[in-house]
Amino acid sequence: MVAALRERGIGFSSPHENLDTTTPGGRPVLHVFAALAEFLRELIVIGTTEGLTAARARGRVGGRPSIATEEVIRTARDLLPDPGRSITSTAKLLGVSPGTLYNHTPDHRKLPAGAAPRQLKTPAK
Repeated sequence: MVAALRERGIGFSSPHENLDTTTPGGRPVLHVFAALAEFLRELIVIGTTEGLTAARARGRVGGRPSIATEEVIRTARDLLPDPGRSITSTAKLLGVSPGTLYNHTPDHRKLPAGAAPRQLKTPAK
């Protein structure tokens, strides 16, 4: 970004770091800062990757624990084929979010045998 500004004849000045790219000494200092920032970022990425790998090797898994137990999923699968029951009302009844049910019951849209799909009325043009 600073290089693009420089091509357009615009300088960058940061009073907090006492940095001014319009001076001969300011440009190399900015490049050193940028190189150090890139180096530190790469160290953080490497450390994070190694830490996650070590945690997985110890059997740890990241993320929030699921509240969708087998019993909740089984109950949802029993309730969802009922055409009068929406996924939102089922989720509220079971104490989980609709997204949780969508994630754990991907086949919820399948109709039970013998049920006819409801037709949506499209507005007249």
